[in-house]
Amino acid sequence: MLDPVGFEAAFYKTSSLLVPTPSPTPSVSPIPPVLPNKPYYEEIGETGSKTLWVVFVIMLLSTLAFIALAWRVPVQKRLFHVITTLITTFAALSYFAMATGDGNSYAHIIIKETHKHVPDTVEHVFRQVFWARYVDWSLTTPLLLLDLAFLAGMDGASILVAIVADLVMVLTGLFAAYGKSDGQKWGWYAIACIAYLVIVYQLVISGRRAVRSKDSSTSKLFASIGGFTLILWTLYPIVWGIGDGARKWSVDAEIVAYAILDVLAKPVFGFWLLFAHARKATAIEGFWSHGLSSEGSLRVGDDE
Repeated sequence: MLDPVGFEAAFYKTSSLLVPTPSPTPSVSPIPPVLPNKPYYEEIGETGSKTLWVVFVIMLLSTLAFIALAWRVPVQKRLFHVITTLITTFAALSYFAMATGDGNSYAHIIIKETHKHVPDTVEHVFRQVFWARYVDWSLTTPLLLLDLAFLAGMDGASILVAIVADLVMVLTGLFAAYGKSDGQKWGWYAIACIAYLVIVYQLVISGRRAVRSKDSSTSKLFASIGGFTLILWTLYPIVWGIGDGARKWSVDAEIVAYAILDVLAKPVFGFWLLFAHARKATAIEGFWSHGLSSEGSLRVGDDE
């Protein structure tokens, strides 16, 4: 990550050294002067800024709604409510950071062009990347997986593999966003896609196998909401490939696309899950409901 302003100042301060002087020998043709291309900036605009604020409000209101729904059920049945509330809470914090100008920096992309009769030229592109989005995904996507895993009743080994693969997918996506060359960018992107396929396998194979022991309504809910989630998650790398990857979309277009996917994948997912499964949620006793038992716990003021 570089400071584009400082880079441009240093770049043009020394650019005069790159201009060749005419040769004193009249028999030798002068080399055509080649000036470095001016750095190009791809930044957020008014549409992207407004979109970030709108999604922040949606995430905040969804969080408040999930909290209200949680208070309507006993603590033994609040597992999905708590997880879903945390998802939109983290998302709201991320969107507030991005909307207020935090959580972003510039990726320095170097584009080299080869010419036959003149020296090669180099174009420096600085694209604004919102790393706060990746922090959001590293927290919210494992929670989304936990919602689906607990709904299906998946075993701990499958859950662990899915969450680790998810974190690998998000982190390698962040590395790809800051790749300077196509080799770096698309190499990390390929690794992220492989990690995503591991997640798909765990949900489709392990998840479907586990949910067979549930009642028919739970099985149907897992199949529908799980399929909905996988479709949305498949669109994320497509948006990345068109936006940060190939740079066919502006930063604003990329923000709008991610905003639509985030609203569908988090608030819409959460309301769907809670309204469809709240009444049939299994009560959880033990530490979740009652904390540490009195036996063996520390009591302030008791004699030894």
